Amino acid sequence: MEPIFPITALSKDQAAVKEAARNNVVRITEHGSAAWIFTSEEMLEQKIRDAIDDAVYEARLAWIVERGHRDIAEGRYVIGTENAKKKIAEMRASQ
Repeated sequence: MEPIFPITALSKDQAAVKEAARNNVVRITEHGSAAWIFTSEEMLEQKIRDAIDDAVYEARLAWIVERGHRDIAEGRYVIGTENAKKKIAEMRASQ
């Protein structure tokens, strides 16, 4: 869980806030509500890299699922050993 500090910690306990920000995103509250985030440059860059990696993974997964749906719709799938042998024989015969 990300650390949470009141805004007063920025003036009263800078060392603790900075230490927490080295390894995580720190949430700063103002009047009891979420207001700001604080983090180190390295952590920000890591969070951006992680978000990019997640987006690429999700896009690839969506493409694979879509390709699978298309393969099924166009009859390019095999279920079971007997069907696999039959499909291979049909493919060989058509070549």
